[in-house]
This record gives sequence, structure tokens and C-alpha cells, in this order.
Amino acid sequence: MAKRENTFLVKKFEIIIKTLHGLEEVLAQEVKEKFGERAEKLTILKRAISVEGDKKLLYEANLHLRTAIKVLIPILDFRAKTEAELYKSVQRIDWSKYLTFKDTLSVDGVVNSQYFNHSGYVALKAKDAIVDQFRKNSGIRPSVNTTDPTVRVNIHISEDSGTISLDSSDEPLYKRGYRVDTISAPLNEVLAAGMIQLSGWNRESTFIDAMCGSGTLPIEAAMLCANIPPNFYRKEFGFQRWKDFDNLFWAEIIEDAKRSIEKNKSFPQILGVDVSRKSFRKTIENSHHAFLREMITAKVCAFEEFEPPYASSGATLIINPPYGERLKKEDIENFYGMIGNRLKHHFSGYNVWILSGNFEAIKKIGLRPCKKYSLYNGSIECKFLGFSMYDGSRKQKDISDF
Repeated sequence: MAKRENTFLVKKFEIIIKTLHGLEEVLAQEVKEKFGERAEKLTILKRAISVEGDKKLLYEANLHLRTAIKVLIPILDFRAKTEAELYKSVQRIDWSKYLTFKDTLSVDGVVNSQYFNHSGYVALKAKDAIVDQFRKNSGIRPSVNTTDPTVRVNIHISEDSGTISLDSSDEPLYKRGYRVDTISAPLNEVLAAGMIQLSGWNRESTFIDAMCGSGTLPIEAAMLCANIPPNFYRKEFGFQRWKDFDNLFWAEIIEDAKRSIEKNKSFPQILGVDVSRKSFRKTIENSHHAFLREMITAKVCAFEEFEPPYASSGATLIINPPYGERLKKEDIENFYGMIGNRLKHHFSGYNVWILSGNFEAIKKIGLRPCKKYSLYNGSIECKFLGFSMYDGSRKQKDISDF
């Protein structure tokens, strides 16, 4: 494959924006709404999209896209079936364009190949090729820093086809910077943002997470409602350490983002409810750290006792109930049956969404979903099911065909 043109020397270049499985269309829509025609040649990929854009779009994508995990710049496509071919391919890049021996380096590998079966080993060989090039040319090699490197390199191999990219995000973009405390296995912020957008919540009506954990869904909903960029509280992105970083340009983008935040509008009711007092405290702490304490109401209450506010048009409930890993089958199925009964009798007028990885238990809800998506919560395959709770919902058929 031909080597890509040095991205730092051209006005427009390819940008790969990674996301979670099932959120590709959501991310593509975000890009269209945010960047319009500035994002050229938009193509939906597996767990990613590809666009052509400039440095401003690169910076803004990291700051503004709620369902993005990484923003990468491909710099080389290659083919390799052996360690030697991989090493040679990495050395085709003139790495002095991107870092010096005084800088630090980290390499991440993603591998799905019969020829290479360990991502860590691929990353190690790529790192060796880079530092060996510096050692050969100058006698001095850059150091490795896996925490906050000057340049983080991503190498992706599918069978014998590979791509080497610069990682402009560094830490994954779900690390928003507002979370100071969590429960065990908290909901990924990117997944939460995607769920909210898939739900169709109109940002003007009541929003409830009645099993809120550490408050991720209410916080993401409040940030969306107030037009606060998802990564507004991040301390740093990878591109800020690059040789071509334009600090004045970045400052202008931040000022534009500040001006776009809606501080004085009338906000809808956003509720985070959980049976655990520990979760209640964490929701309070995290919402306070995100400067959203006044927008979010937290409450300690079991779902079987929770009485929701009157449902104005578009009122939305999203819950992520336990999947039952530590519960007996009978207990988890009874729990889901209780959820269904509460929905039927107490949530008339609500748009209800449930994320669950327990496909058998979710049938016990006893309602037919009007919409359904496949998502992943970590490594767990889940169904994200939507229900319209009108008066006729109580007569709907079983969910067995979901």
C-alpha cells in the first residue's frame, strides 16, 4: 500500500473516529450536526467512522463528540504476515516528523489476525522499530511513557492488513474528567451518551435514571441539555503535546465552547434515583464536580417504591438494571417482573428504555418493545429496548420475540 501523505503538512487529511459497537450511526449523526460540510467523505466503519477534515475539526472532535472514544490520524497503510514485514513497515515512516529523541512514546496494538495473535507483542515490535530508527540516525532513542507520552501511536491489524495512526486523544474520551467517585462497574460515559441519543429524549422534558449508580446517565443528560462539551473538563488531550500544536488556535476553540454553553435557560427535571445511599452520595459528588449540581436531583428510593413525576410530552426513563451475575435465576427474573409491573402501572406517558445483558430475564418485563438496539456494556452484549408507555401498554403482548 502507498504511504499516506504527512498529515501535518496538508490542510485536509483523513480522520478515524472510534466508538462503541452499535453507536456508529449515532456518531455519524453527531459529526453531521456539529461539522456539516466541514466533515468531508464521511464513511461508517465497524466501531468507527472516517471523515476528511482539518486541524480545527481534529481538535473539536476530541472536545465535542459525545460518542467518540478515540480520534486517530492514519499515517501509513501496510500489509504484513510476519514479524519482519511488520518491523519493516513501521520503519517506512520518518518518525522524526512527529517526535524527537527528547520526547516520549507509547504504542497501542489492536489485532484480529491469524498471523499476529497478541496485540501487546505487535505494539512491542512497532515500538522497537521506531526507537531503532532513532538510534540508527542519531545514536539516541526516545523513552517509553505509557501514562502521558508526547506521541501515542496506534497500530491496527486485521489479518494481513494494517494501519498505523497517531492517537490525538491519548486517554480514551470516555474519561471526561468529571467523575471523582464510582461504584463497581460504572456505566461507560460514551455508552451513556449514546443511549440518551438513541432514546430520542427531546432535552425539554423530564429525564430519569431510576437505577443511577454513580450518576453517569443524569450527568451526561445534563451536559447535553446545557450544551456543555463532553470533554470540557478534561485536563489534556494527546494532540496538545504534538510538535505542531497551536495553542492560540486551541484557546479560540475553548472560548467558542464556553460561549455556547447555555447557563440561563429553563432546564427540565433531571433525576438520579437509586436504592443505595452510597450511589446517592456518588451521584451528588460527581454532579457537583461537573458543575451540574443545580440541574440534577438525586434521591434514595427503591424502584418498586418510586413514584415518578407527571409525564409531560417526551418524558424519558432509562434504566440499566442488574444482569443477575450474583443472583439466582428466580430472583433476577422476579426482579425484572417487578420492573415490568411498575412500568405498566406507574409510568404512563413515559418513553422507557432498558439496557440489559440478561436476555431471558428481560422477557419477564412482559411488554413488547417498540425499538431495539444491540449494544455492549464492556464485554457484555446487551439489548437496549424502548417501550412507549401509553394506556394500552398494559395489554401489549409478551416480549419473547425481541
